[in-house]
Amino acid sequence: MKVTIEVDCTPQEARGVMGLPDLTPLHDRYVAMMQETMQGNLRPELLENMVKSWAPMGDAGAAFWRRLFEAGTKPGG
Repeated sequence: MKVTIEVDCTPQEARGVMGLPDLTPLHDRYVAMMQETMQGNLRPELLENMVKSWAPMGDAGAAFWRRLFEAGTKPGG
């Protein structure tokens, strides 16, 4: 026997049905901080420490993010 159920809803509606929190304000703030860093208004070290605390990926992951931010802040990058 095979049963197929199709649900037509937005991702936000699906998260609400599953009881997951709405992280939109947190996401918006995170994106704003990244944009400020890329524009040079925020020290990259501050963002690096924030990323380390949010996503403990070890030294290899931190090095990846550091290279990414450095590449994004170079002229023409």
